[in-house]
Amino acid sequence: MAGPVIVATGVSKTYPGNMTLYVFLTCLVAATGGLIFGYDIGISGGVTAMRPFLHKFFPSVQRKMDADKSVNQYCKFDSVKLTLFTSSLYLAALIASFFASTVTRKFGRKISMLFGGFVFLVGAAINGFAQNVAMLIIGRVLLGIGVGFANQSVPLYLSEMAPAKLRGMLNIGFQLMITIGILAANLINYGTSKIKSGEGWRISLGLAGVPALIITIGALFLPDTPNSLIERGRDDAAKEMLRRIRGTSDINEEYSDLVAASEASKSVEHPWRNILQRKYRAQLVMAILIPFFQQLTGINVIMFYAPVLFKTIGFGDNASLASAVITGLVNVIATFASIFSVDRVGRRFLFLEGGLQMLVAQIAVGTLIGIKFGTTGVGTISKSYADLVVAFICIYVAAFAWSWGPLGWLVPSEIFPLEIRSAGQSINVSVNMFFTFVIAQIFLTMLCHLKFGLFFFFAFWVVVMTIFIYFFLPETKNVPIEEMVLVWKKHKFWGRFIADEEVHIEMSNGKPTDA
Repeated sequence: MAGPVIVATGVSKTYPGNMTLYVFLTCLVAATGGLIFGYDIGISGGVTAMRPFLHKFFPSVQRKMDADKSVNQYCKFDSVKLTLFTSSLYLAALIASFFASTVTRKFGRKISMLFGGFVFLVGAAINGFAQNVAMLIIGRVLLGIGVGFANQSVPLYLSEMAPAKLRGMLNIGFQLMITIGILAANLINYGTSKIKSGEGWRISLGLAGVPALIITIGALFLPDTPNSLIERGRDDAAKEMLRRIRGTSDINEEYSDLVAASEASKSVEHPWRNILQRKYRAQLVMAILIPFFQQLTGINVIMFYAPVLFKTIGFGDNASLASAVITGLVNVIATFASIFSVDRVGRRFLFLEGGLQMLVAQIAVGTLIGIKFGTTGVGTISKSYADLVVAFICIYVAAFAWSWGPLGWLVPSEIFPLEIRSAGQSINVSVNMFFTFVIAQIFLTMLCHLKFGLFFFFAFWVVVMTIFIYFFLPETKNVPIEEMVLVWKKHKFWGRFIADEEVHIEMSNGKPTDA
């Protein structure tokens, strides 16, 4: 039996209405869902660099740290239990994202955000009061469930609420909140590491409850998106919400397109099976490869292991945390560059420029570390040399922050037709979490064995992903979500997967719009 026709009405269409204060505020509140993910990324690496924390839970790592400087610097932190503490969250988020897909589709984006925030809050409390490694891992798993639900629902919510011409800017609010979460965590770690009682790590882990409270309380007051309301049969509420978020009563055309997309969606009983159909091949490939490539930029290695990494290359305790604060600040500032440019210069330009900049920076960092530590891992670096390493890491972080960071969430959230949108976003989140888990689990072991070559390993993948973007990702800026199919249909490679009869194109002035 043939699947539903993909509904589209013309790639050049623009709907009436501009960004209203209401849309801005709702998107701002929803975007705070990124705080919990960012806070965790930033807090984990800092806590695992604190001596009291390691002494209580991972004494073998503490003994390696206290060893003489002649010990191989690359292998000091290689511990299976330590990496399991960090990476268990991402495995839990991976599994949770599949359940989140069903919740998001049947009960709305808002409920997913609310549930995610609440579970994250419980996990933060358990971690703050942890007495053993088992409590730490249980807390991490609950944090992961929260992250899985939030990362599944927030990008979809933002893309559906935003007007097409500002979708990039508003959606990147999610990545901005991730970067703010990372920076806040780095600052908190820097402060708590100085607490003389040695219990500062509890404050760092427990304060994860603050961003969890923000999104949980915020979600209580958020409206649902028109797309979600239509999908659940609440047509009148959807029409009223569309008027409110667009700031105009002239919403009939956009509303009709949303209803048409919803009708196509309702004919799909098994979105997980449908997403495998040939006509969705482009979206499926992007949902898998974009998050896969995002993790292979090496960014999470830098962000959640930054204090450990800086300490490994010779920085002292406070210096390593301070350096992590610097990279976190660069991350936030550079994300603003993406917010103000993504809907002007487009997604492709930022992807390509960011890839080139990351490549240069990674080669420079790998070379600088290789010169000083070689393959033995033995050596020391001067302050000026260390400053140079941090400078290139900041150049790398800035490039990621205005390219693969925000666009890795934006592009997958805006390319799926409604009938497979929740399933597609779930694949995006689960692939992202899976490879975050894998890289978090093996990074310290890879650092021990690949040594400075680890940076060249990630540089190779940056080359691969930049080539992929150049040839296979069409520009999606300013295109209404329900019109996105025509972008793929016009692409010289992906167009072959979509048959003409599978695209419905409305008549405009008596003639079909250009497909």
